[in-house]
Formats: sequence, structure tokens, C-alpha cells
Amino acid sequence: MSDKQNVCRSCGEVRLKPILALGEMPLANRLLTHDQLDATEPSYPLDLVHCPRCSLVQITETVPPEELFENYVYFSSFSDGVLRHARTLAREIITAQKLRPSSLVIEIASNDGYLLQNYQEAGIPVLGIEPAINVARVAQSERGVPTLCRFFNQPLGAQLAACGQQADVVHAHNVLAHVADLNGFVAGLRTVLKDNGVAVIEVPYVKDLIDNVEFDTIYHEHLCYFSLTSLTHLFARHDLLVHDVERIVMHGGSLRLFVGKKGQSSDRVKTMLAEEAGWGVSRSDFYQSFGQRVERLRHELLALLTKLKSEGRRIAVYGASAKGSTLLNYFKIGGDMVDFVVDRNTFKQGRYTPGTHLKIHSPKKLFEDKPDYVLLLSWNFADEILAQQAAYRQRGGQFIIPIPSIKVA
Repeated sequence: MSDKQNVCRSCGEVRLKPILALGEMPLANRLLTHDQLDATEPSYPLDLVHCPRCSLVQITETVPPEELFENYVYFSSFSDGVLRHARTLAREIITAQKLRPSSLVIEIASNDGYLLQNYQEAGIPVLGIEPAINVARVAQSERGVPTLCRFFNQPLGAQLAACGQQADVVHAHNVLAHVADLNGFVAGLRTVLKDNGVAVIEVPYVKDLIDNVEFDTIYHEHLCYFSLTSLTHLFARHDLLVHDVERIVMHGGSLRLFVGKKGQSSDRVKTMLAEEAGWGVSRSDFYQSFGQRVERLRHELLALLTKLKSEGRRIAVYGASAKGSTLLNYFKIGGDMVDFVVDRNTFKQGRYTPGTHLKIHSPKKLFEDKPDYVLLLSWNFADEILAQQAAYRQRGGQFIIPIPSIKVA
């Protein structure tokens, strides 16, 4: 059972402005077993709106987090790019914060230990907080990362602080967008952070979503789509300050924020806030053309796939990702247009995609079956995947990259 949110998740504003309605959609990471194919699949409305008061872009439906996250299929360590990103960041933070064996690093939504393992290898104590039972088990059994299998919130933050587990560094990567109670989460974050500690937070950037037509990053797990302006309002409400901000390329364009209890904001923060005011972060009219551009992309991609099928070409899909689910279901691309899906994640192989019910195989199937084209739905890792599939491409196979605009490589 889901809950429709009629007020802003951050500031409580009731005058939310519609941006895009994707209709009823299945849960993007709810991959199916063969036995589940004939059962009724749960689906929920997926409507995107904008808050003119604090600038937060958000969806209106809240699916219970237990239904979304307690048995999860996304494992960070299957991406070489994510592992490199984590390793580089950990090294930088150890140096910048002068971390020692007496320090503590906490990651909220720590997944399979992909990031914390780097601190642990450097002799820095760590604690992961990960609600997905299967993922937390991998972090502990395969990487030896101490992991608390809980959802993070204000009571848990207070509990950890009371037990003397306040952190020098708190990481929260790609989790804030998943949180229904934003204010409770940030209040808990403040409590678990030492007075001189730093929270390192990464979120997909709403400006990149709009500019690059990244509509496929909209799904029920992603409740919010942040700008620096909306985040500054949220943190200030809890006496937290954004010290610095960076734009990074992860996941199609993200913000990395450094947040603390005291200090001052850098010139980069001030410059980006001014830039956002300039392009209209708080004006709903900035977002209104987004839906038209999504429809144009839909028309162009379907026209290309239809043409290729009429020529007798075989088409596969790479990436049983959450974003892939949104694109396949909204564009209504199913088994009549594509033959199968491949994904590097072994936990996904043998299952079926939500809504479209396409079977997921190992990427080896591309080389074995030799489809003419592969629709790349994990486009945010395009360079990595194209390099991995060099042998398939050398034999004439081509990838269709749909976002931000259609490209054949």
C-alpha cells in the first residue's frame, strides 16, 4: 500500500506544481522469478512535481521502504567505475580529515561495503548501515565490513550517539533521494556526526536530469531530485551548513556536498547558488518543457527500433537497471521489439524485468547470440560497458545509447 504525498517532503508547501506524469509503473528493482510471471504485479502512480517554496523536485507517491529495499538487487561492487570512484574518494577523505585508528567512518546505505572497505584497509574503524538483508550479508561475509541492518532515521542516530558512536565522517551516497522523512533523516545525521565532523553526501543533480532528459532516473525509489538550493534549505533547517560542493559525473551528473555543524560556505557554494537562481531553480516554468522533450525522445527511439526490426535486425538490451525499467515500461518496449536483456550482476541473471517480463542473461550471451544492436539502458556507465564489450563490437555489434540523445556506437 503506497501513500500519496500532497505536501513538499522538505518544507511542507502545499502548492506543488506538476512536471511529468509517467502513469502507473511497476517497482523498478522488483525483478521477477519465472514463477511470478503470471501473478499480478504491483504498480503505483509515478508523478513528478516541483515545490516553488524550497525548489525541491519530487514524486508524489511513497511506497513503503520495506517493500523496496529489504531484499535488494543493486550491488555497487559490480561496477568497476563505482569501485574506482569509492577508492579515490576514501583516500582523499583520509588525508583531508586526518583520520586515524581512533576515528570512525559511518556510511548510511553502505550497500555491499564497496566504499567502507577502503577505510578499513587503511586501518580506520567503520560502520555500515544497510537495510537490505541480502546486501548487508555480503558486506559482512565477503568484505568483513561491520554492518547494521537497519533503516537510518533520527532515533537510530540518537541511539548510536548515546553509545559513543559519533562519526568523524558520515557518507550518504545516493540515499537521500530514497528517504521519505527527509527532516528526520537529516536530524539523525546531525546527531550522529561529531561537532567537527563532515558529512559527505552525493545526490543526482536535478539540473542534469532536466538538461539531459534523464527521465529514466525517475522511479519509486527516487522520491526526490535535488538542487543545491533545495539541499541548503533542508540542511539549514537542522543547523547544518554546506561547506563545499562539487559537480561530479557519476550517475549522469551528481552533486557531492561536504556538510558540517559549523564553519562557512566556500565560494563554490555561493557561485552555484547564484547560478541556480539564474537558470530558474525556484521557477516552475523552467521545468515545464521537460515532458515535451521526453515525448520527442520516445518518438525518435521507437521509430529507430521499429525501422531496425522491419529490416530483420535482432536487438538486445544491456542493463536490467532501475532506470532501464522506467524507459522500457514508459516507452512500452517489450518482447515484440527486443529479444533479451543482459546484465553483469549475477544476482539479476535468470530473473525477468518488471512489467516487460524480459529474461535477464549474462553479458556473454551478446557474444554467443550476436544480436545486431544492443539498447544500452545503463547509459551512465557507457564508457565502461563499451570497453567491456570490445569483442562483441569488433564482430560488428553496435550499441544504441538513448540518453541524452540517441547515438549509435
